[in-house]
Parts: sequence; C-alpha cells; structure tokens
Amino acid sequence: MYRFKINNVENTSQYEELIKEFLQPNEYGEEGEILLEYDFKGDKEEIKRQIYKDLSGYTGKSPKWGILTGIRPVKLAGELLDRGEDPEQVLKDLYLVDASKAALVRDILDYQREKAGKPAPRSLSVYIGIPFCPTRCLYCSFTSNQIEQEQMEPYLNALCKEISYAGDAAKAAGYNVETLYFGGGTPTSLRADQLDMLLTKVSDAFALGGVREYTVEAGRPDTITEEKLHVLFDHGVDRISINPQSMKQKTLDLIGRRHTVEDVYKAFERAWKTGIEVINTDLIAGLPEETVDDFKNSLEEIIRLGACNITLHTLAVKRASKLKELDENFNYRDEELRERMLVWAHERLKDCGYRPYYLYRQKHTSGNTENTGFCKDDRPGLYNIRIMEEAQSNLALGAGGISKIYFPAENRLERVANVSNYEIYIDRIDDMIDRKKKGFF
Repeated sequence: MYRFKINNVENTSQYEELIKEFLQPNEYGEEGEILLEYDFKGDKEEIKRQIYKDLSGYTGKSPKWGILTGIRPVKLAGELLDRGEDPEQVLKDLYLVDASKAALVRDILDYQREKAGKPAPRSLSVYIGIPFCPTRCLYCSFTSNQIEQEQMEPYLNALCKEISYAGDAAKAAGYNVETLYFGGGTPTSLRADQLDMLLTKVSDAFALGGVREYTVEAGRPDTITEEKLHVLFDHGVDRISINPQSMKQKTLDLIGRRHTVEDVYKAFERAWKTGIEVINTDLIAGLPEETVDDFKNSLEEIIRLGACNITLHTLAVKRASKLKELDENFNYRDEELRERMLVWAHERLKDCGYRPYYLYRQKHTSGNTENTGFCKDDRPGLYNIRIMEEAQSNLALGAGGISKIYFPAENRLERVANVSNYEIYIDRIDDMIDRKKKGFF
C-alpha cells in the first residue's frame, strides 16, 4: 500500500488522476506503508514528473502519455505551436510523453490545420441531442433512456421550442453554422416522420447555406431503415455513424446491444444505396471476453464494408456504467491486450489508406490509451475536430447539452448547460431557453 502527501496543495484531484494510471484504488490510501511526500513550490508539472518517476520506479510501468491527464493533447500541441515552441519536443521533455505518442499528436495537428483550417470568426457548431436508445450498453454512462415512441413526443415538442429560439438568436447574433451534429443516445430511435419533422424544424430555424458538414448518429444498426435514410438524405445529411462496437455476436449480446452482425451489413448496404456520402464506424478495443483476433476480425470487416471514417475507442469504465458495478477494477485488467489491439489497428489502417485525423483521451480508460479517429480520401469529421480543439462556439440543444461560447481574444470558453434528465428538461424548457439567452446570446 502506498500513501501520498503533497504539501501546500488543497485540491489533489489532478495528481490522483496520474496516480491512478499506475495504481488501483485499493493500492493506496491513508494507511499506506510506503510514503511518497512532495512539496509544491508553484510548478504542478514538476510535482507530476516526480510522482511519475517515483511510481515508474516502484511499479515498473511507464505510461506512454507521461504526466498528461487531460483529454485534449492535440489542443495542447496547437497552443505550444502557436507560441513558437516545438510541440513534439515539449511533449517529450516536459510532459514525459513517449516519442511515438508525441509524433502521433504532431502528425494529427498538422493534418487538421491543413485540411480543416482554423474556424472562421462568428462560425458555430450546433449539436442537437436525442437522449434515447433501444437498450443501454454495459459500459454506457451517457444520457440515454429506453422509452416508448409515444413518450418521445413531449421531448421533441420541447426540443423544437429550443431550436426555434436558438435558430432565431443565432441569426440575430450574426453566427454562421459551420457544422450540424445530431447525437445522443441514438437519433434514429425516432420514427421516420419524427426525424422529418425535427430536421425540417432545424432547416426552418437556422441559416444552413454555409454548412460544411451535416451529421446524424445512426449508431444502432437495428434502428436504420431505408425510409429513415431517405429522410436524412433529402434534408442534406451527408454523414452518418453506424456503430457496431464489435462484429462478434457473442460480444454484442454480452454488452447489451440488441442488434445482430447481419444488421450491420444491412445498414451499410442501405446507406450506400441511399447515397449517404460518408459513414463513420466506431469500434471498441478491450470489450469483455474479446481476444486480439476478435478485434482484428471486427476491424477487417468494417474496412471491407467501406467505412470512410473509423474511430478506434478503448473501453473506458465510467462510474455510472453497469460494468463499473460488476467489476470495479475492469479497466486495470489486460492492459497489454488493449495496447496490442491498438498498435496492430494503427498499422493495418495505415496500410489500407486511412490516416489519423483526431484524438482524445478519457478518464478510466483501460490501458491508459486514447481514442483515435481515422479517415480515408481526406474526408475527416470536421465537427470532431472542432469540438476537440475548442476554438469555436458550440451551441448544444436538448437534454444534457453543454453549450460553449468561445472568446477568441482570451482563448477562453464559458459553459452554458442544460439539465441532463429529459423529463426535467421538458418541464423546464423555458428555463433552458432563458439560460441560452443570458449565458450564450
């Protein structure tokens, strides 16, 4: 057991996040036999480097992300570059990041700036949340609910009211919508007529003439029908997500996905037939009971289906998930297995003409790795880039939406949050609109 003491520091959460990359929660505490004591003298990164080096010596582990505990290493690299520093070298020297990860970050940063550029002044990304799913996955901690179709109507009515206000306010404030993103939950949990009504409301409320990317998450293959796809296509949606997470049926059953592998094949076939231009697919490395060969097979199948974008996630075991309840320390198991999966996947995707275009990290990730999005034919997901670089205002509508207004002169964001519970959102929709009026517009 280890015990840590950091003098002259009141909030130690950022240091504990680093400690958790080496030790399970039951391996340290107030009664630990091995005392590691540090004196804070104004440089938090120096304390982190000391902790990293000490724990690396004790445990034999050397996490490749060094002392970085934040979720946006590419954003950090961009800030370093804008200050005239060499981000790759700083990541290695100051943050103790492994050379392979530092090079990956620099490569992604350069590609983002080449293909996406920096956001134009007064440009805006718009997020609209549909917090409903057919089932709840074992690892899920997002705002999602399993309810009957009739119960969705009051939510859609409230959401349309917020959309109408936000669209008028955005036009009055001189914002230009660059990207539009429907997320969730699973937006295609809605019926085709509900989708049509909602997308019509959005096009009526917002000026969409300058939109560069229009995305709808159709994550559950069993919710995708030809009728819904035609609705999306007719409204100008050029990008959808079809997210099996795995192509092994036993895994899908285990994690609570209601769809079959065959549903994935049908969803791709229908989407291509409809004329959708870009399909993104999410896969997760480190799902319960999966082997390296299982993960390899899933990726090979997705490549064969022709996904333009593929996002590789590492399983993150969040506090609000069922998996956390079942296995407190799941994310500490088989760390080497996850690393082998991702190393192979990066090389395989590169060989098949894909390249990494965005990256982010999560807390409680198995193996202390990262999530990386890959694209083919220079078709990166612009919304994903914008949301990670945090250099543009993001208007988030619906239950659980967190809007962020960007102040470029100070490179600073202010958050304006909606409530997460969809029933409370319905009851307090006027309050949500008032928050937007006072805090965003």
